[in-house]
Amino acid sequence: MSKIKCQCGHENPEGTQLCEACGRPLSEEAKKSDIVDMRYEGSARRSKTYTTSIVDKVWNFFSSVTVGVWIIVILLVTSAIGTLLPQRFNIDVPPNIEAQVAEYYEKHYGIFGKVYYTLGLDNMYSSWWFKILVGMLGVSIIIASVDRVVPLYKSLKRQRTRRHASFMKRQRLFGAGPVDDPDESIEQAGEAFKKLKYNVKIENDAMLAEKNRFSRWGPYVNHTGLIIFLVGVLLRGLPGWYVDEAMWLREGERKSIPGAQGYYLESKGFTLENYDVEGEDKVFEDAIERAGSVVKNYQTDVVLYKDKEGALPGSEDLEKVKEYEIVVNKPLTFDGYSIFQMEYRLDELSGMTFALVNKGSTDSLGEFTIDLTAPERKYELGEGTYVQILDYFPDFIGTRNGKMELDTATPVPNNPAFIFKLVTPETPEGETSLVEIGKPALEIDVTDKGTLDIVENDYQVKFLAADTHDMSGLTIRKDKTLYLLLVGGIIFMIGVAQGSYWQHRRVWIQKDEKTGELLLAGHTNKNWFSLRKDIDEVAETVPLPSYEDRADQEDKKEKKGDDN
Repeated sequence: MSKIKCQCGHENPEGTQLCEACGRPLSEEAKKSDIVDMRYEGSARRSKTYTTSIVDKVWNFFSSVTVGVWIIVILLVTSAIGTLLPQRFNIDVPPNIEAQVAEYYEKHYGIFGKVYYTLGLDNMYSSWWFKILVGMLGVSIIIASVDRVVPLYKSLKRQRTRRHASFMKRQRLFGAGPVDDPDESIEQAGEAFKKLKYNVKIENDAMLAEKNRFSRWGPYVNHTGLIIFLVGVLLRGLPGWYVDEAMWLREGERKSIPGAQGYYLESKGFTLENYDVEGEDKVFEDAIERAGSVVKNYQTDVVLYKDKEGALPGSEDLEKVKEYEIVVNKPLTFDGYSIFQMEYRLDELSGMTFALVNKGSTDSLGEFTIDLTAPERKYELGEGTYVQILDYFPDFIGTRNGKMELDTATPVPNNPAFIFKLVTPETPEGETSLVEIGKPALEIDVTDKGTLDIVENDYQVKFLAADTHDMSGLTIRKDKTLYLLLVGGIIFMIGVAQGSYWQHRRVWIQKDEKTGELLLAGHTNKNWFSLRKDIDEVAETVPLPSYEDRADQEDKKEKKGDDN
């Protein structure tokens, strides 16, 4: 980097607006300005100095505040769009089966839902392009901060007590005038400013009173907190850092825990308690009368298992970890995971018992029970008689758009239907029939899957009984980024407070070497009223020249020009 040598002899980096040592204006822009721009102390910023290479252009692009604001706007808009329709993990279909996900959005939301899915907005917060936007925001914050904070820090660290008269005259608060004893006034002013909690330095017939310099770092502190927060958000996309999964667990069922590899959960039972007006819960009498019932507690009694050390994947050789009662707001915790009780379903169909009956004699050839969660393909009834399940529809659609359609809406057995093949010694070729629960009087026979004809069968399947069980809706959560997000948020708020409630105030008082007059100048990054108040308080006891707020003068000139 080439250097710019000031008249005072100090060498400044290229692009410096004000000399780091004496404060003389170095650029043409600074020389023409009546009030000098002190945002970054007139220091040289890389983005304003280098503009030729690819690295320079990338640096300058991300150092722009305008670019950072636009990235934030795009993130806010896309985040808002992501809330228009539910994300795929909140819909009632398996999130990893793309065909069902696509069908769900088109079925429920029409063309808009189809476009929504096609654009990837159904899984927006985990999409690659959303993460790239978050990463771009982080890069923008880092580069913009480094581009400004490094030169600002160097300028404030190197600032001298005595400044050139041109620097003083270009400050917003400036005054000059004779006093009886300039040296004594400077000493007395230094003592007075010390009483106001200023850091005072006096040398070479000049005084610098400075207060709350740390507030200048407030924006960069909250930038640091925001970067830490964004890193935490990005880490959530890495395996093992963040888990937010849901699972439905039936009574007596044991399943692997989604997101927690090697762990299994078994439900020993589900308990639902309602408030009882006959007992101690009489205070809920009005609510119970309005709603019919009010839930007091629901819980799932579970056993947690894990794979034994050295066991092959998928083996049934499990190690019992612990038993626990999962109650609302009292989750099961293990190895950084928490399993919460969130929902429940009562009396879900678990099994159905049928009988194979001769339609002519009504004699039963035997009974069989189907486990709706894991139905067998074939049920032997003896003496060459068996029932084979050709197809099973847990949540039978029946008709769609006025046409018979063999399909299931969900994998949950809400409305089971079966295509049975009935084989007896009298019908060795078998008879095929479609049995839809809830419509016992209507028997629909099938000659070919998908082709429905009404034919006369000799045998039929008769529904006898149903078994039910309760289901627990559980949420599995693990968040290793939580403390990172918390730290980032705390640092961000510290920076906000640091830059909002304190102001960097400086007052320069020095004797003009040519005229012998006393020069006074003041600057603050905000709250000029308080700075003027401090100077006025010192001036009550110390002989100082009167000063003017040059911003008020500019306002008066503009107002006068408007009047003319």
